[in-house]
Amino acid sequence: MASVAATPARTPNGPGPGEASASFPTVASVPGPQEPEEEGEEEPAEIHLCVLWNSGYLGIAYYDTSDSTIHFMPDAPDHESLKLLQRVLDEIDPRSVVTSAKQDENMTRFLGKLASQEHREPKRPEIIFLPSVDFGLEISKQRLLSGNYSFIPDSMTTTEKILFLSSIIPFDCLLMVRALGGLLKFLGRRRIGVELEEYNVSVPILGFKKFVLTNLVSIDQDTYSVLQIFKSESHPSVYKVASGLKEGLSLFGILNRCRCKWGEKLLRLWFTRPTQDLGELNSRLDVIQFFLLPQNLDMAQMLHRLLGHIKNVPLILKRMKLSHTKVSDWQVLYKTVYSALGLRDACRSLPQSIQLFQDIAQEFSDDLHHIASLIGKVVDFEGSLAENRFTVLPNIDPEIDEKKRRLMGLPSFLTEVARKELENLDSRIPSCSVIYIPLIGFLLSIPRLPSMVETSDFEIEGLDFMFLSEEKLHYRSARTKELDALLGDLHCDIRDQETLLMHQLQCQVLARAAVLTRVLDLASRLDVLLALASAARDYGYSRPRYSPQLLGVRIQNGRHPLMELCARTFVPNSAECGRDIGRVKVITGPNSSGKSIYLKQVGLITFMALVGSFVPAEEAEIGAVDAIFTRIHSCESISLGLSTFMIDLNQQVAKAVNNATERSLVLVDEFGKGTNTVDGLALLAAVIRHWLALGPTCPHVFVATNFLSLVHLQLLPQGPLVQYLTMETCEDGDDLVFFYQVCEGVARASHASHTATQAGLPEKLIARGKQVSDLIRSGKPIKPVQELLKEKQMENCQTLVDKFLKLDLEDPSLDLDIFMSQEVLPAATTIL
Repeated sequence: MASVAATPARTPNGPGPGEASASFPTVASVPGPQEPEEEGEEEPAEIHLCVLWNSGYLGIAYYDTSDSTIHFMPDAPDHESLKLLQRVLDEIDPRSVVTSAKQDENMTRFLGKLASQEHREPKRPEIIFLPSVDFGLEISKQRLLSGNYSFIPDSMTTTEKILFLSSIIPFDCLLMVRALGGLLKFLGRRRIGVELEEYNVSVPILGFKKFVLTNLVSIDQDTYSVLQIFKSESHPSVYKVASGLKEGLSLFGILNRCRCKWGEKLLRLWFTRPTQDLGELNSRLDVIQFFLLPQNLDMAQMLHRLLGHIKNVPLILKRMKLSHTKVSDWQVLYKTVYSALGLRDACRSLPQSIQLFQDIAQEFSDDLHHIASLIGKVVDFEGSLAENRFTVLPNIDPEIDEKKRRLMGLPSFLTEVARKELENLDSRIPSCSVIYIPLIGFLLSIPRLPSMVETSDFEIEGLDFMFLSEEKLHYRSARTKELDALLGDLHCDIRDQETLLMHQLQCQVLARAAVLTRVLDLASRLDVLLALASAARDYGYSRPRYSPQLLGVRIQNGRHPLMELCARTFVPNSAECGRDIGRVKVITGPNSSGKSIYLKQVGLITFMALVGSFVPAEEAEIGAVDAIFTRIHSCESISLGLSTFMIDLNQQVAKAVNNATERSLVLVDEFGKGTNTVDGLALLAAVIRHWLALGPTCPHVFVATNFLSLVHLQLLPQGPLVQYLTMETCEDGDDLVFFYQVCEGVARASHASHTATQAGLPEKLIARGKQVSDLIRSGKPIKPVQELLKEKQMENCQTLVDKFLKLDLEDPSLDLDIFMSQEVLPAATTIL
């Protein structure tokens, strides 16, 4: 018998997937170089930028010599091609770019291109690398906290200075903090602006300013958390306890119906970058509205199915570049390209007035058909899976086909050769076979005889012994040597030639990588908009309108997108804050009447409109909103070393007070309850009065509170800027009926006793609480309850009697004077 063996080729895994690409808004206007009024009066302004990029996130800080101010941008996700960084560079035009000497390939390639841009002369930035140790997190924090800043009073203690800086700089943005630390190190080393001064004169830093991208709405992590825009939960599977997280009940969770991974990434990117760009927002809404039409439902479902085949193209392209392509990669790429062609054909039948359909129809070029045709004609998918390596179809290369025919015909040919070899062997050898082993060649295989014990017994005249395996001896004979010379190493030759063809095919694909990348961009955008359309159809959302002249929002019968899914019935409410009347809305009402839900509802509807989604409302008109600030839940953490009330002030309220503009939306719920009632009430009134004092530049503020004294004591100035709202209720005997409807007015009481009853507290405690509350409200003294007092007196009398009965008057050691002074007299004061 003759046999032929082959060793499957194994390819190493390639690098991890890249980041999804997306279009980014432009960067906000930042003070740039200013020309001096007269030539020679002052040096032109310079900007020195420090940047770090890690794990798909960008941390940026820069120093502007025109105002001696450091500007920082909180950590933001960026594509691996660093499009966001390029936008920043184009906007601020830095004199130098400082970064860590330890960088990955993407940043190194980006900086190399930046340094070689001759057209930027003479403004081409200087690229400066500092040791990675200069960007350490702890040393960067130390540099920030130990700096000499003129805007911080010298009288402040170290702790006060830390609290002050933490209200300005978000220390939870780790990359940004490291970039600030590296920037301070660079400024100190270069001594920017103080080169000719004494060495003890430091670089002047007159302030820290947060800079955001143009048209982007500023939202901090606390707001994302309290509004439940994102909510990560541990995965229930025991196999994913260590690393697996899943999305809980959140806005992202109910809207994420994307079919491909890159669509989900783009949706998350849109959520982290709500925008004011009306052109971009309306283009998203146009696509959603088109797919919501009943006649387009079948088309939406077909496109959704096609998008399910759009896979990880960047990872495949990286593997191709490194020649680490797997067999499955060719299958995935083939399905992706053909699905993209299906998307193109479908979009060509759709209205070209919608920009996305036009882009897909035009930019999904014939290169895609060329790639799909090449892969389909060259790659033998069944053979590749069987051999776990790249194989080609017949009629691609005549030389490969001939060698494969030889390889397939070897078994019968080698059987004939083995028969002739057996005729020349010792008659004691019952059988033999000629086998082919890749990289070794043709061998004569003989079963081991019982007489063959020692190695010397393996020697056979005319044969060269090679090795023993599985009780079979393998030799080279004259015929096998002749076969080696005649046929060669067929298997390896075939693999080498097929590998060469695979390399040529990879080059063809990589030459058209740009169209594949564009496919991913447009397909992920279509996927996101189809997902938002599906959610809008199922949940009954409507299209919002945008009014740049309206500084605020108008919502008609809005609903909380998460609460309406959990409640049996949900009462919609309206909200309007778009004029100079009622910019500050003070909302009172009993506990559990829906104040917090109303605040979150306004914030979520506004947020959804700013990411280009339909909203849960009959009508919604969204004005120019530049930020959303919240103080709803206290984000407690032991690591912060701060009390709950300090977190409320420092991390949440201080941000709103320091950064809110006339275009900002501020949601405040129960602020002041974490400290003394009088102090909390005073601080709440002071914060609201601060905003009211701004007049027309007052932000749009929604304040929910149970401090009814805020109204009763008239702690707020009277005027059109303040509007009082309450949650409508009705008392039915001892019961309190909630209507969950917002109306104008002020609550008469908090009805805390009703909430206590619902919580299951004893009736005696609730009755006593009501009594004490009434006494305090009327200014009368609070007296102990007589029944409780008598019960306590009887208990004390019984205790004293028991002590008397236990006395042993015959005990010589008994001292009655001590007993009376230490036991009887103290007890008597509690009885009388």
